[in-house]
Amino acid sequence: MAQKIKNNVYWMGKVDWQLRRFHGDEYSTNHGSTYNSYLIKEEKSVLIDTVWAPYSQEFMRELPKEIDLRKIDAVIANHAEVDHSGAMEDLMRSIPDVPVYCTPNGVKSLKGHYHKDWNFKPVRTGDTLDIGHGKKLVFIEAAMLHWPDTMFTYLTGDNILFSNDAFGQHLATDKIFADLADQATLREEDIKYYANIIAPWSKMVDAKLKEIAAMRLPIEMICTSHGACWRKDIGKVFAKYDAWANAYQENRICIIYDSMWGGTRAMAEAIARGIRMADGEVEIIVHSLSKSDKNDVMTDIFRSKAVLVGSPSHNKCMLSSVAAALEEMRGLAFKGKKAAAFGCYGWSGEAQVRMSAILKEIGYDVVDDGIKNVWEPDGPALDACVEYGKAFAGKV
Repeated sequence: MAQKIKNNVYWMGKVDWQLRRFHGDEYSTNHGSTYNSYLIKEEKSVLIDTVWAPYSQEFMRELPKEIDLRKIDAVIANHAEVDHSGAMEDLMRSIPDVPVYCTPNGVKSLKGHYHKDWNFKPVRTGDTLDIGHGKKLVFIEAAMLHWPDTMFTYLTGDNILFSNDAFGQHLATDKIFADLADQATLREEDIKYYANIIAPWSKMVDAKLKEIAAMRLPIEMICTSHGACWRKDIGKVFAKYDAWANAYQENRICIIYDSMWGGTRAMAEAIARGIRMADGEVEIIVHSLSKSDKNDVMTDIFRSKAVLVGSPSHNKCMLSSVAAALEEMRGLAFKGKKAAAFGCYGWSGEAQVRMSAILKEIGYDVVDDGIKNVWEPDGPALDACVEYGKAFAGKV
């Protein structure tokens, strides 16, 4: 069902209340998501993005209720990933000659997904499309936010930035606007989305924010491709992304671990007690990697100033859950984090050394050699972990 955004701009998307996993099984969407498509009806009618393929038929039932498909003058593909372009095949089958505006990389990506040679019109930053009534669409390339083909589209007159994946959240809501959504859930999903999807490209985010500021576009609304749109405090929305893109951290320490028989868990909890004794203000988060949602873990690491990683030694390695977390941390490329490693061992104790080496390799500032314990930690060993926690707190 179409919902009016502003003047002649309408939301034509899909609320996916049941979605719980995204990007295959890589991302948890505990609050669902939306696939936001927008229809602009001026002298020319323009459709911006579509929806994910499972909802293509539904999209194609609803769109003609709002506009005769033959009256669509242009399709804008801000991003070719299938959650945005999934209805393109069905749509273009009905309007095969309508021009599709996207970046040159967008042409490659759409052809790669659908193997169709539609009427592509490649655009670059600053290119425009006159849609009548004194309004234009201005195209802004946004490579690696978060794919090479991504772009933003700005609507003059209404002063709307269609930002695709930037500034979005995986949040199912029929409220459309962020100020109407549950604010606690919105904040949770907002930073989780940045930490797990946008963060690897923070350098590009920082550059793009500066570029948009230099363009001096009057932006009154940001219409995202997932979750709620922003119509209030636009400056704060940009400021938030600016902070997140620049080695973001809060006064938090995150401890992540896995344990076979409880020894490394006991060490993690003793280290946490030591940190608390040394610093009554810092927030401490402890995650068992075999129990916690990995995206929540990565969000907590993103928000933290330091991380401690723990594993027992097993088959001359760390546990697989810990290895996976470190690989995830490598890909997300968080900056400005301090770190150390800890864990139990029974035979030779390779895991802690390997974890420290990987933490250094992926760019974390490893502050010391960490702490390890042979066999199950007894009282004195746990006391040593408490003292280590106190010392670690002083180094971060």
